[in-house]
Amino acid sequence: MSNQLFGKIAFVGLGLIGSSLALRIKQDGIAGETHGFSRRAETRQRIQELGLVDQVFDDLKACVEDADLVLVCTPVGTYQDLAHQLAPHLKDGAIVSDVGSVKKSVINAFKPTLPSTVHLVPGHPIAGTEHSGPDAGFPELFEDRWCILTPEEVCDQDAVDKVTRLWEACGSMVEIMDADHHDRVLAITSHLPHIIAYTIVGTATGLEESTQEEVIKYSASGFRDFTRIAASDPVMWRDIFLHNREAVLEMLQRYSEDLTALQRAIRHGQGDVLEEHFTRTRAIRRSIIDAKQAGQFSPTEASNENQPDWLSIY
Repeated sequence: MSNQLFGKIAFVGLGLIGSSLALRIKQDGIAGETHGFSRRAETRQRIQELGLVDQVFDDLKACVEDADLVLVCTPVGTYQDLAHQLAPHLKDGAIVSDVGSVKKSVINAFKPTLPSTVHLVPGHPIAGTEHSGPDAGFPELFEDRWCILTPEEVCDQDAVDKVTRLWEACGSMVEIMDADHHDRVLAITSHLPHIIAYTIVGTATGLEESTQEEVIKYSASGFRDFTRIAASDPVMWRDIFLHNREAVLEMLQRYSEDLTALQRAIRHGQGDVLEEHFTRTRAIRRSIIDAKQAGQFSPTEASNENQPDWLSIY
């Protein structure tokens, strides 16, 4: 029985998420034909060498015309311009989706521009690594991971169902969510941890040279994990913070208040306060492991909740 869900899928951008999707779609025959677009000649050459899609284009029109599904896999800061560039070349009934970590700005960028005959189904796979570019992709990236879709209520249900089946075929579990709610949830589960990691690693780089060398030499697992997160694509994360600024600032304020409370407990020797806080937060880790959302790790790590794996970072 055929696994084909779409006749033609066009990828605009083939970084980690796009290349992983493209590999899975080709591997499982989810589309009859796949196209890819990149502005950079060297990126197009690498996409071709890796065989990520059937055809690679430097012309957006040629890439997306007659596509049943267009997947935008570029930083969210590019969406506004892309919406205007894509709109004239999309066929009636086409679906436009994306993989960005912020969803309300996707709707704001695309909805006013896309023709009424085109269906917008924003998406966000909760999967990734610190690596980027076409070489970073692998088809198993989405196995047992959530993908959140944030279509508006007026969106065509058949289009939502088709995108849902696509992500399920790629190994994901799919949740439908309001875009504003998505952005608030991801602000605490993904965006805040990243900005904290960038800050901690930035603080280390600001130390005097001798201390900085020792920090690197004697890095314990906690600092190593933060450096891995802080190695994520800087352009992508710049855009995420700017396009989800209100929710991120709200969570930063809450974090700042909690951090102040911990500072007070340390200053005044309130060990019971610290232990209660650490016990409560430790239970969250156990819940994540029980929900099978802690990444791939060995049986030893699975039995020891103090062993971080940090294999999925957004």
